[in-house]
Amino acid sequence: MTDLAEAPPGTSAELPGGSDGDDLEDVVAATRPLLHGPVLLGLLSLALLAMSVAAAAIGSFPVSPLEVLSSVLDRVGLQVGTAPTGVAESVLWEVRFPRVALAVLVGAALGCAGAAMQGTFANPLAEPGIVGVSSGAAMGAVASIVVGFTVLGNWSLSLAAFVGGLLTVVVVYLASRANGRTEVVTLILTGIAVNALTGAVMGLLTYFSTDAQLRSITFWQLGSVAQATWPKVAAVAPLALLGVVLAVTKAHQLDLLSLGERSARHLGVDVERLRVQMLVIVAVLTAAAVAVSGIVLFVGLVVPHLVRMVAGPSHRLLLVASALGGAVIVVGADLAARTVAAPAEVPLGVLTALVGSPFFFWLLRRTRARQGGWA
Repeated sequence: MTDLAEAPPGTSAELPGGSDGDDLEDVVAATRPLLHGPVLLGLLSLALLAMSVAAAAIGSFPVSPLEVLSSVLDRVGLQVGTAPTGVAESVLWEVRFPRVALAVLVGAALGCAGAAMQGTFANPLAEPGIVGVSSGAAMGAVASIVVGFTVLGNWSLSLAAFVGGLLTVVVVYLASRANGRTEVVTLILTGIAVNALTGAVMGLLTYFSTDAQLRSITFWQLGSVAQATWPKVAAVAPLALLGVVLAVTKAHQLDLLSLGERSARHLGVDVERLRVQMLVIVAVLTAAAVAVSGIVLFVGLVVPHLVRMVAGPSHRLLLVASALGGAVIVVGADLAARTVAAPAEVPLGVLTALVGSPFFFWLLRRTRARQGGWA
C-alpha cells in the first residue's frame, strides 16, 4: 500500500539514477519533452479558441462560426464580416458566451489545481476530488443553499464553497501529518473518509430541503454550467485567476520538491510551509470551480497527466498548460453534454466521470505494473 506514494510520471521516482544529489537541470533535461513550451501553449490556445467558437455556434439555434467571431470583434470596435443581430445576438451574449466563459474558468481552475496537488504530494493519484476538497466545497455550497446564506450576493455561494473546501483541506492535512511529516497514503485515505462524510452530510441536507432547494442540490451533485450568467463569471474569475497566478509563482519550489523532500530541504525549500500554501491555493481554485459548476470530477486528475506526457515535469509549464488543457476539456465536455441527447442535457459531471473513470483505472494498472504490486 505504501507504493501509492509514487511520484508523478516524469518526476524523481522515474528518473535514472535516483533523485538525491542530482542536479535539477539534469533531471529536467532527462525527461525530454515531446513539445517545447511555446509550441504546446500555442497549440492549446488555438484548441481553446476553436472549441470556444464551436461551443458558441452549435446549439438548438445555430449560429455560424464567422458570425460568432464577428460578434466578438464588433464589441471591441473591429468591423469584420456581418455581426448577428436580434435573436442571434441575444442567444450569443446572454446564453452561450457566459456559458463558454464559465466552462473555461472551471476547467482552468480544476486543471491547475490537479497539477498543483500532484506536484505538492508527488503522487499521481492526488486530485482535489479524491482528497475531498471538491466534496467539501460542494458541502459548503449546499449548506448555504439550505440555510439561505445570501448576505454577500453573488459572492455568498463562492465564499461558502471556499470555506467548505478550506475546512476540508485543514482536516485532511492535519490528519495526514505524523512526526512533523505529511504522509501521502494517509492523506489519500483521509480524503476517502472525508468524501464519505461530506456525502452523508449532503444526504441529510437533501432530506431536509424543500423542492426548490432539492433541485439546486441535485445541480451541485451532478455538475453543470447550464446556469451560467455574467455575474457568476465575474464572481468566479478573480478567484480562478488569482489561484492560477499564485500556483505558477510556486513552480520553482515544486520543481525542487520533485527531487525529494530531503533534497528540497537542502536546497532551501520549507517543505511543510510550501505544502500549506499549495493546499490553500488548491482550495481557492477548487472552491471557485465548485461554487459555479458543482462537482466535476477527474478533470484535475486526467489533464495534468496528459500534459506531463508531452511537456515534461517542469511545473511552470505544467501548471499553465494544465489550466489551458482543463479549459479545452470542460468546454468540449459541456458542448457534448448539451448536444449528444438534445433537447435533453446530460450533466457535465456525469460525462467527465464516464471519461475520467477508465483513465483512473488505466492509471492504477500502469502504476501497479511499474511498482510490481501495492503490497
